[in-house]
Amino acid sequence: MGALDDGCGELLAEIDAFYQGFGQPDALTAALRSALLLVPVTGDDRLLTSDYGGLTWICVFTSEVAYARYLADRGEFEHGGFRALLGSRVVDELIPALDRPAGVVVDVAGASPMAFPPMEVRA
Repeated sequence: MGALDDGCGELLAEIDAFYQGFGQPDALTAALRSALLLVPVTGDDRLLTSDYGGLTWICVFTSEVAYARYLADRGEFEHGGFRALLGSRVVDELIPALDRPAGVVVDVAGASPMAFPPMEVRA
């Protein structure tokens, strides 16, 4: 399966523009918010997060292929569970529900990963 049809093409195009030096931060953020993304979950259906550099990250993926690459890079060869969620839901609901600031990284194991900086947990 390639990129999800619901906004991931636009997100990937904005990420590509960023890497080429023509990215527009507002357009990139809007594309993240409107994309339907794969969000990994644990076996008991809890959000899977990663800690790196003292920060918490929610890794999201634009396709099952991108997610499978991430699992293989981690030495996990069984397909992990995921939920398909709009980026706006990740930003507006999942991040504030965490007990610490977190960021979002798109296709972390791909050729052009994109990190969105941690956002403060809302009170």
